[in-house]
Amino acid sequence: MNTKKSYAQGSVSPFSGEAEAVGPRGGRTGHQVTVDKGERFPPAQKGQMYVKAYGAHNKAGKGK
Repeated sequence: MNTKKSYAQGSVSPFSGEAEAVGPRGGRTGHQVTVDKGERFPPAQKGQMYVKAYGAHNKAGKGK
Protein backbone atom coordinates (compact mmCIF):
# COMPACT_ATOMS: atom_id res chain seq x y z
CA MET A 1 0.00 0.00 0.00
CA ASN A 2 1.24 3.46 -0.86
CA THR A 3 1.85 5.57 2.26
CA LYS A 4 3.06 8.69 0.43
CA LYS A 5 0.84 11.75 0.48
CA SER A 6 -0.96 12.25 -2.82
CA TYR A 7 -1.90 15.51 -4.52
CA ALA A 8 -4.83 16.05 -6.88
CA GLN A 9 -4.49 17.74 -10.24
CA GLY A 10 -4.87 21.50 -9.92
CA SER A 11 -3.83 21.59 -6.26
CA VAL A 12 -0.96 23.81 -5.13
CA SER A 13 2.40 22.05 -4.72
CA PRO A 14 3.97 22.31 -1.23
CA PHE A 15 7.41 21.31 -2.63
CA SER A 16 9.72 21.84 -5.59
CA GLY A 17 10.91 18.80 -7.51
CA GLU A 18 9.58 15.83 -9.45
CA ALA A 19 6.12 14.34 -8.95
CA GLU A 20 4.94 11.08 -10.45
CA ALA A 21 1.39 10.34 -11.56
CA VAL A 22 -0.09 7.25 -9.92
CA GLY A 23 -3.26 5.38 -10.74
CA PRO A 24 -6.39 5.17 -8.57
CA ARG A 25 -5.04 2.11 -6.72
CA GLY A 26 -1.52 3.51 -6.32
CA GLY A 27 0.11 1.87 -9.33
CA ARG A 28 3.01 3.68 -10.96
CA THR A 29 2.36 5.16 -14.41
CA GLY A 30 5.90 6.26 -15.27
CA HIS A 31 4.73 9.82 -16.03
CA GLN A 32 6.70 12.46 -14.10
CA VAL A 33 6.31 16.23 -14.04
CA THR A 34 8.48 18.99 -12.61
CA VAL A 35 6.72 21.38 -10.25
CA ASP A 36 7.87 24.41 -8.29
CA LYS A 37 6.65 25.23 -4.81
CA GLY A 38 3.44 27.24 -5.09
CA GLU A 39 2.59 26.10 -8.64
CA ARG A 40 -0.44 23.99 -9.46
CA PHE A 41 -0.14 20.38 -10.54
CA PRO A 42 -0.94 19.85 -14.24
CA PRO A 43 -4.00 17.94 -15.49
CA ALA A 44 -3.84 14.15 -15.22
CA GLN A 45 -5.97 11.33 -16.54
CA LYS A 46 -9.19 10.55 -14.70
CA GLY A 47 -8.56 9.04 -11.27
CA GLN A 48 -4.82 9.75 -11.23
CA MET A 49 -3.06 11.65 -8.45
CA TYR A 50 0.50 12.89 -8.00
CA VAL A 51 3.05 11.76 -5.39
CA LYS A 52 6.46 13.27 -4.70
CA ALA A 53 9.12 11.29 -6.57
CA TYR A 54 12.04 13.35 -5.25
CA GLY A 55 12.57 16.92 -4.11
CA ALA A 56 14.73 19.62 -5.59
CA HIS A 57 18.23 19.94 -4.21
CA ASN A 58 17.55 23.19 -2.41
CA LYS A 59 15.49 24.48 0.51
CA ALA A 60 12.25 24.58 -1.54
CA GLY A 61 12.47 20.83 -2.25
CA LYS A 62 12.05 19.79 1.36
CA GLY A 63 8.31 20.45 1.46
CA LYS A 64 6.21 19.98 4.58
